[in-house]
Amino acid sequence: MLRRLFVYLFMAWAGLLSLAAAAVVEPVFPPGLRIGLEPSGDLKLSTRFPGFEDSERKVVVVILDLPASAYQELENAAFSNRQRDLQQPKRESFPFEGGIGFLISGVSQQDGITLYRWSLLARAIGENLQNLTMLINVEVPESARSIYSDEVIRKMLASVTFRPAPIQEQLSLLPFKLGNLAGFHVIQVLPTGNVILADETTDAAGPQPFVIVSVERGGPAEAGDRGIFARDLLATAPVRDLTLQSAESMRIGGAPGHEIRAQGKGPAGDVVSLVQWLRFGSGGFLRVIGVSPTDKWDQAFGRFRALRDGIVMR
Repeated sequence: MLRRLFVYLFMAWAGLLSLAAAAVVEPVFPPGLRIGLEPSGDLKLSTRFPGFEDSERKVVVVILDLPASAYQELENAAFSNRQRDLQQPKRESFPFEGGIGFLISGVSQQDGITLYRWSLLARAIGENLQNLTMLINVEVPESARSIYSDEVIRKMLASVTFRPAPIQEQLSLLPFKLGNLAGFHVIQVLPTGNVILADETTDAAGPQPFVIVSVERGGPAEAGDRGIFARDLLATAPVRDLTLQSAESMRIGGAPGHEIRAQGKGPAGDVVSLVQWLRFGSGGFLRVIGVSPTDKWDQAFGRFRALRDGIVMR
């Protein structure tokens, strides 16, 4: 009898453990973002923006994964007195799972509807979280306050945490696929859709070749304007004191394109060579910029071209 009682107690204890494990809520990360949280109520991943939404109650949680350089401007705006649309504003330091930030909350009116708003601003710190400013905006209509109270929203924001950049997720969201990395390694996928790749060799001394790939909207309406357009665009390349060496129209991937080669100085003042390829399409263009120390140019150029030719539009 006593033995059977111990068996029942053990089974009950094991069952409680399994229920406790099932009750553990894990943070959810929107695709491609380094920022996640434990969504409250009926919030689900949004298909319209990065974040979560309860479409029935019109509750939204928008998550912005921004470069570190964006932090100061956002902080200045958060503590300015120009937020006229926010009534009863409250600003406070706010600790959360991944660090500490500033929480700005208040009430606003939009089309006759009272909206409760929270904005959590923070800068991530850590070896795997470089170049990250986080801004989370939460908006709850008054009609949904019984479910999404201030206490519930604060608990949700307190669960915010970070993860290293999910490179493969980010790449899968881009309008193009990198079919041949040509020995380069993806360093970063920017929110703007730019991909930065660098040489995989990490123990080599001195500057190494790198590539920037992006798809951008617009472009010249007339074929005769592509050369001027390409030269103007070259001014935004991450190289200073540029000297143009050659420029020509060509077919790239079966589409009209343009190539420019130039020399200049890199961020450290070192002499570098550069190539910019534009591949024009309907309503936009693919841009590939390859930069290499001039003494490594002959080998790097072939790799730049192999990477360019392996790019496939989705």
